[in-house]
Amino acid sequence: MKTEKPTTKIIAGKYKGKILELPSLDVTRSSKARLKESLFNVLQFDIIDKIFIESFAGSGSIGLEAISRGAKSAYFVELDRNSYQILLRNCKAVDIEKCQTVQGNTFVQTPLFVDFLRNSKNEIILYIDPPFDYREGMDDIYKKSFTMIENIDVDNIYMIIVEHVSTLEMPDVLGRFSLNKTKKFGKSALSYYFYTQK
Repeated sequence: MKTEKPTTKIIAGKYKGKILELPSLDVTRSSKARLKESLFNVLQFDIIDKIFIESFAGSGSIGLEAISRGAKSAYFVELDRNSYQILLRNCKAVDIEKCQTVQGNTFVQTPLFVDFLRNSKNEIILYIDPPFDYREGMDDIYKKSFTMIENIDVDNIYMIIVEHVSTLEMPDVLGRFSLNKTKKFGKSALSYYFYTQK
């Protein structure tokens, strides 16, 4: 018997209802609908004409939701080869013209994207969603994510959002960014960081 492939849908906007493939749940977890809905309720119109970067992108469902709701473009970084193929198919299904994808290490590629976009007239929303399951070599993934944020020195970052296990105590300050709020959804949570004017 053929098992159904896991899928999700775009919740709202231009591509509302479009079905996206999800990678196998052994590799990546999909951001739950309630969490995704809350995220975009917070962002609302702030997403319009922003550049959205999704690190640890998996299927790309967050960045593609951002495009559907008016983001100017989305940049995706995903390491896993199978997940990356699914990400590419999802981008083609939605709007490939607005998607830039790279298969590679988030801690190398995300800073490259941020640096590349430093002179853009558009502000950036950076979404970082490290894997929850500490697979081989993943035990310091949050520490590495925090260091990556601390090292960002561009002025056009509008907001950084970290999706993380809800038991994790998030730092109040990461480099130039200050924690604004954390919202919990069962095992997952979203923490919002804003640029602190020096």
